[in-house]
Formats: sequence, structure tokens, C-alpha cells
Amino acid sequence: MAANLLIVDDDELLREVVRDVLEDGGYSIDIAEDGLVAWEKIDSDPSRFDLMLLDKQMPRLGGIALLKRMKSDSRFKDLPVVMLTSDSQQEDVIEGLAEGAHYYLTKPSTADVLKLVIKNALDEFRQRRELRALIGRHANNLNLLRRAEFCCRTLSDARDLALLLADASLNPARTVVGYSELLINAVEHGNLGISYAEKSQLLIDGRWLEEVEARLEHPDFSSRHVDVVLEKTATACRVTISDQGKGFDWQAYVEFSPERVFDLNGRGIAMSKAVSFDSVEYQNNGSRVVTSVQWPDPAAR
Repeated sequence: MAANLLIVDDDELLREVVRDVLEDGGYSIDIAEDGLVAWEKIDSDPSRFDLMLLDKQMPRLGGIALLKRMKSDSRFKDLPVVMLTSDSQQEDVIEGLAEGAHYYLTKPSTADVLKLVIKNALDEFRQRRELRALIGRHANNLNLLRRAEFCCRTLSDARDLALLLADASLNPARTVVGYSELLINAVEHGNLGISYAEKSQLLIDGRWLEEVEARLEHPDFSSRHVDVVLEKTATACRVTISDQGKGFDWQAYVEFSPERVFDLNGRGIAMSKAVSFDSVEYQNNGSRVVTSVQWPDPAAR
């Protein structure tokens, strides 16, 4: 079934050009000429669209204002939004990412870049939706847990462990994506040594998963694993994730970076820090990260 996309832009010519490109890619397209029309469409049918392409500057209700309205509404928190802008000033782009935009595209963009960004955004949205659909498998058994140690090696392990940690945090909808991002980073960047630049190119080539699987079987990496320690205190759930890699320059990734705003990857750590956890602390040259989530209800622990 074709994904349903909503294009929101006051430029009629650009709307039609983007529409033609994406319909040629097999997507189902609807359009809105400004933010108010877009809001009416999603508000009347919250599950209709799988992704929104949103212009930044429009009359009546601009892109950032609409984005803020959407991300403050639980119905649209997970709806991926790709911002369209002719203004590539870094501070404006970072504002959009911090408000919850998945990606920024400058106008005009080539058809290939547009299709690639849409595909990656939809893939991430599908993976997050699948993660959240699996929440709750362990919840009944984890209230009694005070400390536990785990290890994982593969991306599948990382997904399963993220679900367990999220249930243990008692705030799974908030934390599951953050745990998943950090565990995947520990596997691919830490243990398997896939660099930021390498992942960017692998995503462009559509070979990221293939390369991960190949390195998992390589003798240099096959014995490596990620150690995870879960500890519950009186006020918070604390999780420590340690990989066996060389570490990395984590300071460059804990905030949204102007140098990488148009890259396909590299926002997971900053998004985890901003959305999933109350604190994220890197240690040991970046090969260890400690997260903390305050209990939603002091009596819940």
C-alpha cells in the first residue's frame, strides 16, 4: 500500500513539481497551500498521512508554528515532518530540528535526493511505530526489578533490549526510541567501527543493513558485544550502555550541529537527549553512555 504524503507549501509551482516527483515514486499525495489548511486536514483525520513535507515560510500559519502545534499534540508526535526551505541559515534549520522536524531540504532539491530523504524518513517512522507496538511485553514483571545486567550483539538484540529497558523505565512511549538509538549506535559505530561518513554513504547507496550484517560476521568484530546495566534508584531509572569500540568525539553529537543539518544521519543522540531522557552523560572517551529517566510517579517504582 502506497504511503500517504501531505505537501504543505504556498508555492503552487513547487507543490506540483514535488507532487509529480513523488507520485512517480509510487506515493499517494495530497496538498495544502498553508499551515491552517494542513492543520484542518490532519486534525480531521489524524491517521491519514504517513509523512508531511512542510514549507517553513507561509502566510497565515508558517511551518515552524504548525510544527510546534503538531508536536504538542499526542496524535502527531511521531508523524515525520520534512521541512522545505529556501533559507539555509543554520540557526533556523536547528530551530526546526529542535522542534521535532525529521529532516531539512533546501529548495530546490533534486528528485533523487527528495526520494531518498522520504524513503529514509518513512523507514525510520515504520521502525519506531513497530517498536512502540511491542511495548508492554515485560511490564508486568519489571516492577520488582532493582538491578540487572544484559549484553547484546546484533541490531535485533538491540531492538529487543530497548523494549525491555523502556518497559522497566515505566515511561516506555518516551524512552523506547532513545534506548534503541543508543544501543544501535553502540553496535554499529562502537563495536563494528562504522564511521559517521561511512554510514552516510551506506544510507545513500542503500547498503547500510548489508554492511552491518557483514561486519557482525567478520572475525575482527564477531566477538564484540554491548554491556548494559540497569539500576533503579528512589527517584530514577539509570541505564549504562558500554561498547567495545575505540570511542568517538561525542561532544559533536549531543546537540544539533550546524555542520550536519542536511546529512541523512547523525541526529539520534541529540534527539535522545532532547526527548527520551532527563540526562545523557558520555564517559570513557565515548564508549560508555549513562542515561537517566525520572520516575513519572514516585509511587510507580
